[in-house]
Amino acid sequence: MTRIDLAGLRVRPAQVWGGVRLVPLVRDEPVEGLRLHREVYARCGATAVDVGDGTTYTSYVPHGLVADWSEPGAADGTGTGARGEAAVYGTRLGDGAPVAAVPVRRLARRRHGEPRLRFLPLHLALEGYLALHFGGPSVVWDEWSRQAVRQGLSPRAEAAYAGWQVPGLAEALRVFEIHPGQCGMVLYVADALAAAFVVPHPEDYRTLHPTLVEDLFGELVHQYGLYGGPVQEFTAALDGDRVHSLAQLRAAADAQTREWAAAHDGLMARDLLETPYAFERVYRAGRFGLYRFLPPFLRSGQEQHIGELITDHRGRTAYLKTFRLSEAQIRRGYLLRRLADCDWHPGRTAEALGTSYAELVARIRRAGLGELLEAHVIARRLRETQEG
Repeated sequence: MTRIDLAGLRVRPAQVWGGVRLVPLVRDEPVEGLRLHREVYARCGATAVDVGDGTTYTSYVPHGLVADWSEPGAADGTGTGARGEAAVYGTRLGDGAPVAAVPVRRLARRRHGEPRLRFLPLHLALEGYLALHFGGPSVVWDEWSRQAVRQGLSPRAEAAYAGWQVPGLAEALRVFEIHPGQCGMVLYVADALAAAFVVPHPEDYRTLHPTLVEDLFGELVHQYGLYGGPVQEFTAALDGDRVHSLAQLRAAADAQTREWAAAHDGLMARDLLETPYAFERVYRAGRFGLYRFLPPFLRSGQEQHIGELITDHRGRTAYLKTFRLSEAQIRRGYLLRRLADCDWHPGRTAEALGTSYAELVARIRRAGLGELLEAHVIARRLRETQEG
């Protein structure tokens, strides 16, 4: 698996509110055997999660998601089934008193003795991005500071905005219509793809739709919402001379819907769907696997996303949530990848990038990684370069 597959999900006509465009995704049939519901915590705020390898992940965590799954033939709640979740309509908001914080040692954890997995939405993906070459230089070249060698990229932080901070998003989500069978959406701000969200069951989506204002969005999405203007609303153009009956009107409307879906998948969501990702499986839950993914960090100017998804044994996407990276975040990921590919040797990295030693040092500093460098060694190397 290298790409996001939205097979089984159909695009419905977009809804527009100011600069926010929401494209509904509907399923003919829910994904059997998996349900998602929200777990509300009594106290929200900055929460520290011990990842379990000596590092701590700290972030604002408004709520968690709990995945209930059942095995084939267990829809009646017997055997290994998840209390009949595959046959139950409606989404529960937890099964006990809310906890004060997130008492997990990892960002995804199975509940003891139950076919349930609790995880923090989007934080699996963000932790994967923050852990990118977290250990710092693998070879102790003179240019790297003692702090870089001892602590690597610790602490490493990235900024994000809650959905209610993106201008227009909260109001748009309040007024948008939820379609019958809707199991997801693709969100655009100023016609820039901001996020994709998919769940296995329409009732799950109805319950989780309001939580989108609590999701995390990147700096770029916030700027588009702040400075972007209203976007053009989708309108159907039917040739009245060719429509003489209800059947012809229905056929023309269906043709417009197919045309819009093809334009959306082939143009508006192309970068999201056609980018090859690096997937890491975090957990296997029965027939389902929970993954997080990273983009290739190409300096091509195209949008790039991180995210997490759950697929079934046939590779169908049951759950998806994405986070669009800013240009600065893409540059950091790209630079870290190239340094690691060259064993963190600055000279070889500069040569591989087709640039000078001085420009590489400047790029490292512009990327916010200047503390990794040993200042007096860098100054000496630059003087030697100039004198040479």
